[in-house]
Parts: sequence; C-alpha cells; structure tokens
Amino acid sequence: MDVRLAGLDDAEGIRAIYNREVLEGTATFDLRPRSITDQRRWLTDRSGAHAVVVAIEDPVVLGFGSLSPYRDRPAYRTTVEDSVYVDPAHQGRGVGRAVLDGLLQTATQHGFHAVVARISGPNEASVALHRACGFETVGIEREVGRKFSRWLDVVVMQRILA
Repeated sequence: MDVRLAGLDDAEGIRAIYNREVLEGTATFDLRPRSITDQRRWLTDRSGAHAVVVAIEDPVVLGFGSLSPYRDRPAYRTTVEDSVYVDPAHQGRGVGRAVLDGLLQTATQHGFHAVVARISGPNEASVALHRACGFETVGIEREVGRKFSRWLDVVVMQRILA
C-alpha cells in the first residue's frame, strides 16, 4: 500500500468510495452522490495545506482522507477538520490508519495546531482509529443530522499537534 497526496487521476476511485457512503452509510451527511465533475472540482479545490491523501495499491484507491478548514473565521485558521473514508472491501487492513497518519503529517508540515474529527452515526471503528492516533473525545452533538429516517449524533474528537 502506498500513501500519497491525491491527484485528479484518483477522482473516480475517491468518488466511488464517497458515493457509496452517501447512498448507504452515515459517515457523511451528504445526500446527493457526486458526479465525476463534482469530484474533480472538489480535488482541485483542495491543494496545498487543505490536502487530500489516498492509500492505493496501483491502480486501486483503497481509501482517502482530507483536511478542511475547521471554520471560516480568521482565528480558526490554525485548526483543520479531518475526514477519512475506506472502501469496505479493504477495511481492517490498516488503510484508515495509514490515511489518518498521512493527514496528520500533512497538517503538521503545514503548521496547523489542532485537528478536529467530527464522526457521525454509530461509527465505533472511526472513534477507535482516532483514539489510537492520539485524539480525545471533546463532545457529542446530539441528533444534529438526519439520514435514512434516523437522527444521528456526531462525536467530536480533537488532537493538538504542537
């Protein structure tokens, strides 16, 4: 498995993983699948410090993650939010850990101070992954999302980098 910054050639693999979660899962609150044009635009918008990392076994994208601005106010600019997605066929193989490690390295290299994870639904695997990578639970947002006719909580976890 290779972990690297994502490029436009990874768009279809990322889109397939993401759209499965849109249509079948609760890791995202998105309700509309992305087109390939949407996915390419999303990748193009995430360059530099707000990067996308992929785990691949050429040519297959096993998982991906991204860093996004935490909030739009200037005082938040040293904090980012991470997102990690793994193809279900490759879960349990360390893909999520490799992706999150790559994101944390990228965040550190770009001088961010804190990383926040907002984990939706009952996703104990993601909570455990973040805990194993040094994140602490700092709160729970109760019933803030609704998907598949269910109210969903969001677990908020945080790691201070430096």
